[in-house]
Amino acid sequence: MRGRKVAVSTTFLCTALLCLALGGAAQAASQVVRVVSPGGIEAWLVREPSIPFLAVQLAFRDAGAAADPAGREGLANMLGGLLDEGAGDLDSKAFQDRLSARSIGLRFDADRDRFQGGMDALSHDLEEAFGLLGLALTRPRFDAEPVARIRDQILTGLQRDAEDPGSLAHRRWAATAFPGHAYGRPREGTAETVTAIAAADLSAFARRRLARDRLVIGASGDVEPAAFGRLLDRAFGGLPARAEPLPLAETAPVAAAAVAIIPKAIPQSVVVFGQAGPKRNNPDFMAAFVMNHLLGGGGFSARLMNEIREKRGLVYGVSTGLNPLVKAGVLSGQLASQNARVAEAILLVRQEFRRFQSGEVEEAEVAAAKAYLTGSFPLQLDTNWRLARMLVTMQLQDLGIDYLERRNALVEAVSRDDVVRAARTWLRPDELRFVIVGAPVGVAATN
Repeated sequence: MRGRKVAVSTTFLCTALLCLALGGAAQAASQVVRVVSPGGIEAWLVREPSIPFLAVQLAFRDAGAAADPAGREGLANMLGGLLDEGAGDLDSKAFQDRLSARSIGLRFDADRDRFQGGMDALSHDLEEAFGLLGLALTRPRFDAEPVARIRDQILTGLQRDAEDPGSLAHRRWAATAFPGHAYGRPREGTAETVTAIAAADLSAFARRRLARDRLVIGASGDVEPAAFGRLLDRAFGGLPARAEPLPLAETAPVAAAAVAIIPKAIPQSVVVFGQAGPKRNNPDFMAAFVMNHLLGGGGFSARLMNEIREKRGLVYGVSTGLNPLVKAGVLSGQLASQNARVAEAILLVRQEFRRFQSGEVEEAEVAAAKAYLTGSFPLQLDTNWRLARMLVTMQLQDLGIDYLERRNALVEAVSRDDVVRAARTWLRPDELRFVIVGAPVGVAATN
């Protein structure tokens, strides 16, 4: 939730600087345990007793911004700012005081598809921490003062976004790529829709969407599996058993080239571009993952960076990424360039897409990409919090409890031919949609 306070304990900040004593991703993988509580709530746990601390990540499927009712866009985002603003018999101040007294970190937010949260606490405070987490999820108060305060923070953020070139470009791109679909609506809403959200809307959304059948949990730290199971029931046992169905259709970005320009008197235009990409369950996803690293995901080693920055000095940076949503796949990118040279930068993006699509891929560059992607993977697991988040991602994306053991082998198995096939399948320069914010020279908007 943009603009809100972040409750993070000092213990968490200190622990986040320490690597897990697991000796790497493979050893972490060997310790992933499926825990089922006495009440039937499942979670994945990596036990790490060397630090007296536990990090928990959770997510509710089908409870993100795509589930916002029409006219109440921004509801899930606003809920993320309010669940720790009083619950049960505790008003906002009393609830925050209880968190602070035990250095418990508690936070919530929403992305397109999911409502998610995180909690971290010292091992001897887990009863209190899980109790407060459960109170926030099952008995939120939505008192008038915090609702008004969080609303004002969101509205201030929206005003700021209305002047931010990057925010403007991303919002317009989604609206034009997904017209008429929930993915095309602004995740944080508009001033009108956020103003319209009432406490009753927040209560109804929480009741209908935050349910045990949509819940995914990952944890890493110092807790015995049996004790963890009891704590799961303490936090989540009071949730509704089932969420209401979410009728969200499969979709894809509009498959037609387009250029939209949002005029803004700035010296450098900001450009967001994208097209359809693979969803996470696509068999070609890992090949596309390596392909994207070569194209624009690999920083200074990526082709787009080399062609547009290193050779010609047109940008400070250019990047691409795969963004697999639940109901759509997206390959997106962004850059910023001087107004007089943005047309050339866009031409080079299209040109590099076509060159890659034609099969101009070397064995050596594929090998270098795979070496980086496998060697850097343990850095994604180097704290309790990151590992807990990965465990949630593995469940949300149906990757399997042994994914950490298999992941690098999946990358290694990608061949040059696989990368070429992925490029020919997924790179569609004639379907790229560009949104430009600025005063670009020599670029014409299309209808």
